[in-house]
Amino acid sequence: MKTVVNLLLLLLCCTISFAAPQYEAWWQQANKHYEQKNYDSAAYYYEQVAALKPADAVVYYNLGNAYYKLNQVGPAVLNYERALATQPGYKEAQDNLSLAQSRIINRIATTQDIFFVKWWKSWTSGSNATTWAVISLVLFVALIGYAIARRMHFISFRLPIQATGIGWVICTCCIILAFIAAANRADGGKAVVMQNDTPLYTTPSPAKSTASVPEGTTVHCSKEQQGWIEVTLPDGRTGWMRTDGLSKI
Repeated sequence: MKTVVNLLLLLLCCTISFAAPQYEAWWQQANKHYEQKNYDSAAYYYEQVAALKPADAVVYYNLGNAYYKLNQVGPAVLNYERALATQPGYKEAQDNLSLAQSRIINRIATTQDIFFVKWWKSWTSGSNATTWAVISLVLFVALIGYAIARRMHFISFRLPIQATGIGWVICTCCIILAFIAAANRADGGKAVVMQNDTPLYTTPSPAKSTASVPEGTTVHCSKEQQGWIEVTLPDGRTGWMRTDGLSKI
């Protein structure tokens, strides 16, 4: 058993030592080709870099730029979306995503939510799960710490009972929001349509399609079964699409 563990550790060290210089070489090649306007070669090397380092928003951003220059709307939107999923406040990626989406032929208009629906979606976004969890943990520890300190007579001041009650209510609300945001993070997430005029069906079967969805459209995913996935379009319509026509963000 010890021998197997040692071999695995050796293999891991070799992989890391190989990947580091390989990553740097591919990164330099990608940037060089992009500067020389060889965008297809740049996209190839950025893809290799993204495979080695899949949580780097800058890599996805540069990859999106390369595809944008190649006028490949689907891959461009996909990688800008991945950059924003990795780093939600990435302004350059958001700006370029808007530019890429403006190239979508027959683009589906996004339904505008009422202001309080927007707030709720923002608060319960999967990217906020950790924030709500940390806030609820800090409040819980502070309230428990205060109660213990009072019981052990470590502190002499006493907070109004209304203040502690409000603290527990806020803590409970933060826990609920953390669970909802975590559930939203764990759901099917979002995907980008990678083929133009991808058919949308009412059921997971190749019957008559109800709509043709243009390449580059970002959809919300829910259920998935046997090569089909249920999606919600930007205008709120729902239906089923083949998984091979989508790339998940």
